Amino acid sequence: MPEPRKVIIIGSGPAGLTAAIYAARANLEPLMFEGYGAGGQLMLTTDVENYPGFPTGVQGPDLMLALREQAERFGTEIVTADVSRVDFSERPFGVWVGDDEYRAEAVIIATGATARWLGLDGEERLRGHGVSSCATCDGFFFKNQPMVVIGGGDSATEEALYLSRIGSHVTLVHRRDTLRASRIMADRVLASDRITVRWNAEVVDALGDGKVEAVRIRDVVTGETEDIPAAAMFVAIGHDPTTGLFVGQLALDDDGYVVADGSRTSVEGVFVAGDVQDRVYRQAITAAGSGCMAAIDAERWLEAHAHQPTGTHA
Repeated sequence: MPEPRKVIIIGSGPAGLTAAIYAARANLEPLMFEGYGAGGQLMLTTDVENYPGFPTGVQGPDLMLALREQAERFGTEIVTADVSRVDFSERPFGVWVGDDEYRAEAVIIATGATARWLGLDGEERLRGHGVSSCATCDGFFFKNQPMVVIGGGDSATEEALYLSRIGSHVTLVHRRDTLRASRIMADRVLASDRITVRWNAEVVDALGDGKVEAVRIRDVVTGETEDIPAAAMFVAIGHDPTTGLFVGQLALDDDGYVVADGSRTSVEGVFVAGDVQDRVYRQAITAAGSGCMAAIDAERWLEAHAHQPTGTHA
């Protein structure tokens, strides 16, 4: 087993890489397990136009590569492997990659979350070309054009309302005959003359040659299909935080997100950043900001506990 590290970072999206930059500059010599899905959701994004500092936009993979190079420049050791299990019951904390065991005085979790998808052929083929899971990220590209939102909860109604201020019209497709969203959100959608709700309908495909041109829906009662002209299709059926590793190790909420007070988790010395604990904003810039917070909190925590015997969390 290698000597215990000061900090291990699990995950490599904007949150993890920003945490690595700050931790490395603080001489914490972080070890990052970036995972085989390195870079997070931005690796599936084409144009990113709302990340500060890029007035003409930046490609998602290019942004993540720049962050990765910056983290390595300051001394982060990056391993392309998935963590298989953790043990936060005592310090130094245990992190395993297969049979290889690593130990660290502090751990930063930045494993992110993944959007739920419908599993349609056109959805996969046109992802990043009109198919998206983030209206705030991509809605602006379809200004004054018709759009479709899929879902019936608060996320879907929020997306529909946001897009209704950008596009020419929004069609909200919901499989049931009532919305699951909170009453106030449902009322706002139903009162909007820029949003049409298609009840008892499911999306069966996204259509288009190189970009979304229409969305095919099917009436779940009659079985009839219809193609709705659209420039974009936003899937808003929820996200799943990547927290399977931490069940029984950290406090998680009912939906599996890490319970956090700022960056601090239920275990002293274990910190969290990014979408794995953020169900509200889910933006690259907020993930990066929380990665900065986690690294600074970890640095200060390590300094405060520098002379404490290992094996305790106090």
